[in-house]
Amino acid sequence: MSTDDRFHKQRIADGLTEPARAANELAEKLGLDPFEVNYWIVDYDEMNELIAYGGFQRRYPHWRWGMSYDRQRKQRQFLGGKAFEIVNNDDPSNAFLQESNELADQKAVITHVEAHADFFRNNEWFRMFSESPDAAAMLERHADVIAEYMDDPEISREAVEEWIDHVLCLEDNVDQHRPFSAALDPEDEPAITADIEDRLDDLDLSEEVRDEVFDESFLDSMTGDEDGTAFPAEPELDVLAFLTAHGKAYDEASERASEYEEWQREILELLRKEAYYFAPQKMTKVMNEGWASYHESRMMADENFAGDDEFVSYADHMAQVLGSPGLNPYKLGFELWQYVENRRNRRAVIEHLLRVEGVTWRNFGDSVDLDRVLEYLEPDPVVTDPVGHLESLAPDDPRIDAETLERVRNGEDVGVERYPWKLLTYQGMAERHYSLVKREHRGFLKRVTQGELERIARYLFETDRYGSVEAALDDVDRAAGWDRMFEVRESHNDVTFLDEFLTEEFVETNEYFTYEFTHTTGDFRATSTAAEDVKKKLMLQFTNFGKPTIAVHDGNFRNRNELLLAHHYNGVQLDLQQAKQTLERVFELWGRPVALKTIRKEFDEHDIEVARRRDREPEPTERGTLLRFDGESFEREDLPDEEIADIRATEVDYDTKPDEWL
Repeated sequence: MSTDDRFHKQRIADGLTEPARAANELAEKLGLDPFEVNYWIVDYDEMNELIAYGGFQRRYPHWRWGMSYDRQRKQRQFLGGKAFEIVNNDDPSNAFLQESNELADQKAVITHVEAHADFFRNNEWFRMFSESPDAAAMLERHADVIAEYMDDPEISREAVEEWIDHVLCLEDNVDQHRPFSAALDPEDEPAITADIEDRLDDLDLSEEVRDEVFDESFLDSMTGDEDGTAFPAEPELDVLAFLTAHGKAYDEASERASEYEEWQREILELLRKEAYYFAPQKMTKVMNEGWASYHESRMMADENFAGDDEFVSYADHMAQVLGSPGLNPYKLGFELWQYVENRRNRRAVIEHLLRVEGVTWRNFGDSVDLDRVLEYLEPDPVVTDPVGHLESLAPDDPRIDAETLERVRNGEDVGVERYPWKLLTYQGMAERHYSLVKREHRGFLKRVTQGELERIARYLFETDRYGSVEAALDDVDRAAGWDRMFEVRESHNDVTFLDEFLTEEFVETNEYFTYEFTHTTGDFRATSTAAEDVKKKLMLQFTNFGKPTIAVHDGNFRNRNELLLAHHYNGVQLDLQQAKQTLERVFELWGRPVALKTIRKEFDEHDIEVARRRDREPEPTERGTLLRFDGESFEREDLPDEEIADIRATEVDYDTKPDEWL
């Protein structure tokens, strides 16, 4: 980097010091508790490199990063994409801002990043990897270890890179619902049943002798488990851990399985550890981006963090982010977080109104004027304009920051003219931004149904009654919606988030629908607006990162030390061509034949024609399939129904949380 470039970046950084400090202070006023964030100014190429590296400056040497860099560069060059920021889950977090972005974009990025850093720090799924990550240092250590192996004259660089390719094929096959722990050393695990086949190979017997003396029944008697215990005892979702402990490398020279070299086992475990580190980010994409977009909007627009001369630019930035086509995690997450806030605020209001003398869930619509309720819930001018009411602010008002008020009255310049929120506490901010009275949400309270009123009344345990609607509303906690958001932020992932909050009301209000490939028309069509269909479609896309769930079912399949993997079928069939390519990689990590059982769908042409005439979709026939690879060729066989009972989904099981979290 030239001296001029360094000075240019330093000038940009100096200009962002005050906005970054103020954004952090505002984030804390809003109840956020982020990691400390280090902000770095980078140029166009550096930003592309960071995006390719997943937000870090150093990763292990491998061709995948160059491919990612080239894709990112071309996407921006030819498709007009614009990189606003990248931030990593670390303590402290590191955020990288592109130097060419306008000031409005930089400020928007900073507010967005503060919310991400809060999510990283407080979401339980991130803590399953580490309470306090030191990710940059971990990834740098991994890079050094792998680079040393590649530079070792006794180890082929191509062999190391090919080994990484094999492992990366399975990087999403970890148990994302269990805290990370090191894979067991083979010596710490019960030994796999002795490999009789390998021992017979050592004897160099003729095929005739082998077939006569050491027939199938002999092999079964020597390798079968007397107590019928399977290996592993339960399906193992962490395929990489199982391979680390029990796998062998296939040696082409001897055409035999051999124990892993030290470098092979270490690289496998390093890449597995990285897979666990990145798993929470894949599991919370909608929540995390929605959370950041929500608080960015709150700070930039509602708190005027974007100056008058910056607001149009910011609004264009936000429109680009939320208006991207397809399944947009920013837009879906943003709308869901607003729904969480509004729904909890509405419930708090209804709970208080149902305790007014004479009001019941049956006569609620006739007894309560909701327009008057919304007028009464409008924020107090003291919190909407604390600077204009400076003389009347009371230090003992829980909505007022007494310490800042005292400093202002003592003549200190703390910037309240530019940032009036400094005079407020969390309670004051919650009232200032109370969601139900905002123009875009004013209809939310009125959408309460009789069914919801009845449910709330049934579980209303407070027995004290209010003499008037006004008295009831005086006791409404304006922070109820925000408090609920923080509870959800702490415990949920995308699948549980969608499961709980993607309600019929949300789907209808936001006009979500599903589209599918239809066999009767041969193209994609909108198929349903039903909430349960939309929820199922979305949850299938986010379960297991949207990838098929594969588990180890048997490490001694058919008593031949073969590996049996099973696809936990959820109604979506595997791409068999991709499955074959993956099995070829797994063979290199197991060293012996590997098999995969799954379920495939078959459509009868006659059924398709009948369905076309009746304007509906044909029902497929589901068949069990075993795909086996022995290192040279593939075999495929049909499986009877009893052999696929353990992988067939009668109802979709999203497997979202460990039992103790339910």
